[in-house]
Amino acid sequence: MIPAGIWPTRGIRLKSHVNLHLSAGATLRFSTDPNDYLPPVLTRFEGVECMNFAPLIYAFDAEDVAITGSGTLDGQAGWKNWWGWISRDDATINAGRQEAQKRLAELAERGAPASERIMGAGAYLRPSFVQPYRCRNVLIDGPTILGSPMWMVHPVLCTNVTVRGVTINSLGPNNDGCNSESCRDVLIEGCDFTAGDDCIAIKSGRNFDGRRINVPSENIVVRNCRMRDGHGGVSLGSEASGGIRNVYIRDCRMGGSDLLRALRLKSNSYRGGYIENILFRDVEVDSVGEGVLEISLLYSESGKKGTRGNFLPRRVGGVTMRNVRSKGSLYALDIQSYPELPVDAIRVEDCRFENVKQGNRLVNVQVTAARVTINGKPWVPA
Repeated sequence: MIPAGIWPTRGIRLKSHVNLHLSAGATLRFSTDPNDYLPPVLTRFEGVECMNFAPLIYAFDAEDVAITGSGTLDGQAGWKNWWGWISRDDATINAGRQEAQKRLAELAERGAPASERIMGAGAYLRPSFVQPYRCRNVLIDGPTILGSPMWMVHPVLCTNVTVRGVTINSLGPNNDGCNSESCRDVLIEGCDFTAGDDCIAIKSGRNFDGRRINVPSENIVVRNCRMRDGHGGVSLGSEASGGIRNVYIRDCRMGGSDLLRALRLKSNSYRGGYIENILFRDVEVDSVGEGVLEISLLYSESGKKGTRGNFLPRRVGGVTMRNVRSKGSLYALDIQSYPELPVDAIRVEDCRFENVKQGNRLVNVQVTAARVTINGKPWVPA
């Protein structure tokens, strides 16, 4: 139990049957010295296994672990420490990070074991904030989380995860709010997101590594959440090589001056995998900068823009939008894919899209609709 007050700390390792409880008025302030998160631990960086800096709060192969209470976790990340690693201002850091990402991708593609993919000092690959890895029965209930180095709440290969009543506020680069990766039976409810990237992102590993581990993200419920700023309210992919299925999103409010999309599915021809069986219903969208629903199989691969890989997804489709109200967007539906792999079984019903600037953009997709209006006019797919 952490009492009220401000408490500096290095990294925390949660063991089985431990609840880290943050009392009202308690703030844990985490060191920004990377050496405090060494030696490296097994983790994932952008969907690829490696030995890297330990997440600020880490649990490995544990069960019955929790973070509860209304206190605050403050990673103190900023442009003078963690976030600066992605800046182009420091040539040494920038070159080291780019080389490390390239080396990690090459090691993964040739099947080197994770124990040999050693990053850490000198690699400049930022850690996640909270990461239970290969855990069972995980509860994160109540805290406010600020200033993350990278992804904020990032369960990996976990079963039975509840993230409830969490306030996320961190606008740094790649500051996704809650990234459930290769997890099953996940509930995210009553959370408030102001994120520097996707508010919620559901993933399952990247390219060779995702296909090798081959564990999907599945059986995920998102409900009663508020998504304010970020790239997407709920995003699926782009790291989806292990597959994503059975995702149910309802009773959320999304939108603000800096939220770009409400529901986003993204993959490309390097991933493989699949994304299917998605229900998005009873959602109020204040406004978004791009599409209310965006699906793209043309998502760029790092360093390979405009190229084609050899691993088209097996399927992206089976998405239903029901009772969605949007007050403003560039597109209502923005869906693009390859001719040989159309996005299929998109169903839109009882939806109203207002103040849409450019209607829809639909390329290689199968859409049906019922009782849908765009800018006050009934819309039926051509």
